[in-house]
Amino acid sequence: MKAADLHVKGAYIGGEWVVPDEGKLIKVRNPADGSLLALVPRGGEEEINLAVKAAKKAFYSKEWKSFPYHKRGRLLYQTADLIRENKEELARLETLDVGKPLIQAETDVEIAARYFEFYAGVADKIMGETIPVEDGIIDYTVREPIGVVGHIIPWNYPLQIAARSIAVSIATGNACVLKPAEDTPLTTLKLVQIMEALQLPKGIINVVTGYGHEAGAALSAHPEVNHITFTGSVDTGKRVMETAAKNITPVTLELGGKSPNIVFADCNEENALNWALKSIIQNAGQTCSAGSRLVIEKSIKDSFVEKLAAKMEKLTIGQGLENHDLGPVLSEKQFERIQGFLDLAKKDGLKIATGGERVLDNGCESGYFLQPTIIDEVPPEHYVAQEEIFGPVLVVSIFETEEEAIEIANGTSYGLVAGVWTENAGRAHRVANSLQCGQVFINHYGAGGGITQPFGGYKHSGFGREKGLEAIKNYTQVKNIALKY
Repeated sequence: MKAADLHVKGAYIGGEWVVPDEGKLIKVRNPADGSLLALVPRGGEEEINLAVKAAKKAFYSKEWKSFPYHKRGRLLYQTADLIRENKEELARLETLDVGKPLIQAETDVEIAARYFEFYAGVADKIMGETIPVEDGIIDYTVREPIGVVGHIIPWNYPLQIAARSIAVSIATGNACVLKPAEDTPLTTLKLVQIMEALQLPKGIINVVTGYGHEAGAALSAHPEVNHITFTGSVDTGKRVMETAAKNITPVTLELGGKSPNIVFADCNEENALNWALKSIIQNAGQTCSAGSRLVIEKSIKDSFVEKLAAKMEKLTIGQGLENHDLGPVLSEKQFERIQGFLDLAKKDGLKIATGGERVLDNGCESGYFLQPTIIDEVPPEHYVAQEEIFGPVLVVSIFETEEEAIEIANGTSYGLVAGVWTENAGRAHRVANSLQCGQVFINHYGAGGGITQPFGGYKHSGFGREKGLEAIKNYTQVKNIALKY
């Protein structure tokens, strides 16, 4: 596929493709070989302002205010069908853009379709409550759309997160402005292009491509945006929250994790091995909910790590379109960041049980490919056990008691996901109840969970919840009405 075939029209504002300024373009590259995929607009404050104004106009229009709830649902169901009809192209674009294996990108496409189906069913079921107050007063609540919602989309799962953002925004009656990551905007733009076939009022969906410090900053600072959702790093999340606070704009933040798989000696070993592997290599470990720590009982550590390393060493590494087990990390910047953690581990004398080297053969010479890596017997307080590496790097820490396992698992500033591996039901529930994180999986690992499962974190992993019915709370506001009779 040539770059010219993927050249996009521009930003999508008010139902129109805005032709980009030729002097303000961003090069989108394939992380597998560095080749140019597309040129997209370098939007900034001006484009964000136009998009927000278009969204606000659409939100307050008579057309949208009178748009039947069930019709919103029908349009979302139709979108799911359109996504599946374009599955091959969307999956290929996601693989080229992000680098992940094609089979993972195909899963992302199906998940995107399922978001639209799930929220289609919700659109006409957003209900309030009646509240007993006193005789002579009928008191009730209604949930109203919050208004113009800004979505700052990360680069690792752009199609999935764009889909969940658009679907819940429309289901709850809002208008939205999306700012995709500059590295991976192609499937978001394609999704919006697909949705042009629907009869949505112009301006309900808007997309502005650009850099985070320009377009993203302008979106989070805009006084006419009523809610911001952001997925990304802690440092950027802090800036988004600080900026939004100046306008008293509420935010939902999902800021990553250092999620543990807690493995007890009485676990189903093969099951735990398979999930420990899957949860760290999916999308080359570039997943906020990756199982990036292995917190394991001392008596089985050596055997377990040896078997896990053997599984890693059998994995194939290569371009995503060839459906290898492991694709590249996103960029040179991302690769160098991961390499910095590995250099520190080696400098401090930590044991590399397997991996840790760049792959420079089998056609991977120009891409950012890294062997899946296990850093063994890491003190829980060490930097590599505390900070999010965001690559195919697993850090192993050892415990001897249940209490120690909980202490180590909770011993970082993050709290997104955890896996608990034990055949003892009482222990499983005790540990799950003691973990400071937003999701706990017992004897499996959902890597972020499904469409219906509320997803979000404790501590520095952020606040608010995406996915499921819980997400509706972020996109609506409660009005209380009391009638005296």
